[in-house]
Amino acid sequence: MPEFQKELDAKNMSCPVPVMKTKKMLRDMAAGDVLHVVATDPASVEDINILLESVDDTLIDSSESNGEYHFYIKRS
Repeated sequence: MPEFQKELDAKNMSCPVPVMKTKKMLRDMAAGDVLHVVATDPASVEDINILLESVDDTLIDSSESNGEYHFYIKRS
């Protein structure tokens, strides 16, 4: 698990809320910081990837375990 500076608990939130909250949190973070997002909505996988295609931030790791999706996103 990568080190991270902030965490977003987006469990039990439905699309598009997790990706909207992710975008807002990333905007307020410093370059080089890592955001850990935890979501339970399967649509989050595609939504996070679409978000990252439109910004310069980088997905450095992701995983799924017991219905929870974990994303580690580095702010550019």
